[in-house]
Amino acid sequence: MPSVVLIGTLDTKGEEYAWLRNRLVELGSDVIVVDAGVGPHDFLADVTGEQVAEAAGHDVRALRERGDRGAAVAAMGEGAAAVLAGLHADGRVDAVLALGGSGGSSIAARAVRDLPIGLPKLIVSTMAAGDVSPYVGAKDVTLTYSVVDIAGINRVSRAILGNAAAAAAGMGQAYRLARAARTAGEPDRPMIGASMFGVTTPAVDAARERLAELGYEVLVFHATGSGGRALEGLAASGMLAGVLDLTTTELADDLVGGVLSAGSERLTAAGAHGVPQVVAPGALDMVNFGPRDTVPAAFADRLLYVHNPTVTLMRTTPDEMRELGRRVAAKLRAATGPTALFVPRQGVSALDAPGAAFADPKADAACFEAMQEGLRGSPVAVEELDLHINDPAFGRAMADRLHDMITGGAT
Repeated sequence: MPSVVLIGTLDTKGEEYAWLRNRLVELGSDVIVVDAGVGPHDFLADVTGEQVAEAAGHDVRALRERGDRGAAVAAMGEGAAAVLAGLHADGRVDAVLALGGSGGSSIAARAVRDLPIGLPKLIVSTMAAGDVSPYVGAKDVTLTYSVVDIAGINRVSRAILGNAAAAAAGMGQAYRLARAARTAGEPDRPMIGASMFGVTTPAVDAARERLAELGYEVLVFHATGSGGRALEGLAASGMLAGVLDLTTTELADDLVGGVLSAGSERLTAAGAHGVPQVVAPGALDMVNFGPRDTVPAAFADRLLYVHNPTVTLMRTTPDEMRELGRRVAAKLRAATGPTALFVPRQGVSALDAPGAAFADPKADAACFEAMQEGLRGSPVAVEELDLHINDPAFGRAMADRLHDMITGGAT
C-alpha cells in the first residue's frame, strides 16, 4: 500500500488531520503523521513536534516560550524537511499531504521543497487563490484552495479535504507502482535539460531530436522564470547529464525589469556543479511584459511587439545587449565543467531574423562582441555559426557538441 505522509501543525489543526488520517486509511494508505506545530496537544503523531524541532537543531519548548511565530514557522519547516528527507531515504514516502493557512502552508512548502520531482506533493491552503509562487517555487507542488478557512470539519471542508485525501492516495499508489516498474525495468536514459521559448522552438526541436537519436531523454523547460528556476534546480540536483541552455532570455528580464526573470542565479547551476553545458543567446533580443497596457510608462518609446493579448515583447537595445553579453560571459567563465557558447550570427530568435520585427544586427553584434571579449583566455569554447538560431543545423550542432562533452570527446 502507498505511504502518505501528513505534515501539519497538530496543535491548531488536530481535528482536521485526524479526519484526513482516517480517510486515507479507509482509502488503503499507510499514513505517517508528522507534527510541525510547537504547541501542546493530545493528538498522537508518528513524528512529534519535539523530534521535528530537534531535526533542525532547535528545542520546541524554547521556540514556544520565545513567542516568535515567524521564527517557529521557519524552524519547523526546516525540521520537517529533514524528517521528510530521512523518510524518503528509507523508501517510506509515496506522497505528502498538508493543509493550513499562511503558516502551515509555509511549513509544508519548505518541507517538500527538496523532494524529487515526480513524488506527489499536495497542499490544501487558504492562500492558494493568490500569488502561489512562494509555496510552489520551481517544484511540482499541487495546491488546492480550501475555499473556507481550515477550522473544523463541515460540509464544504469535508468535500475538499476528501478530494485531497483521494488525490494523495491515488497519486501515491501510482508513484509506488511507477517506482517499482523503474526498479525492475531497463536503466533510464541519461537526461538533458533544455531551455525553450516559442521564438526558439524550431532550434530546440532540432536539438531534442538529435539528442534522442544519441540516446538521451530531453526535458524541455519553458523560459518563463519558473522554467529557468526549475532547470537550475535540476542542474544542481545531479539528475542531469548535461544542459542545452539555448534560450537564456530570462537574463534580459532580470536586467531590464521584465515579468519573466528567473533571478540573478540563472545560468549558474550547471557551471557550479560541473555539469557539461552548451549555451546560446536565445531570445536575448526581448524583454517580456503582460498585456500592452501593463508595460511601464518608462518604456513607452521603446520598440514593442504584441505577441498575443497577454504578452507584450520589448526589443533590447544595443547597450542592454552589450551588458547581457558581459553577464553571459561572466557566468560561463566561472563554470567548473565543460562549457561551450554557440553564437548564431543571423539572429537569436524568430523575431530577430532579416526583415522581422526585432531585426537589429548592431544590437546583436554588441552582445556577441561582449561575450567573446569576456571569454577571451578562458577554457570556454566559442562556436560562431553563420546561421539563424532556428536553422535546424544550429540546434543539431549544439546537440552534437554536448554529446561530445558528456562522452569525453570534447571539452
